Amino acid sequence: MKKYIIFAVSFLCAYTLLQILSGMLLTFTYTPNITEAWNESGTLAQKTIIGSSSSSFLISLVIALLAASIAYFFANKFRKADAK
Repeated sequence: MKKYIIFAVSFLCAYTLLQILSGMLLTFTYTPNITEAWNESGTLAQKTIIGSSSSSFLISLVIALLAASIAYFFANKFRKADAK
């Protein structure tokens, strides 16, 4: 169980670091097209919707942790089966 916790924490740290670096890279390389944005500004909604939306980052983090957990348990199962 201790190995799983270490694996899960290290996986979450690596995943978070990759998400942050990916976001930084995408932000630095993004160049907005001001002319196109100005032309599309007339079709924007006139009302503001106030409310909360679900966090896609949290959902992807849970899915990644679930995938890592499944991979860990399958790897251990096959490792034990090979040892017999």
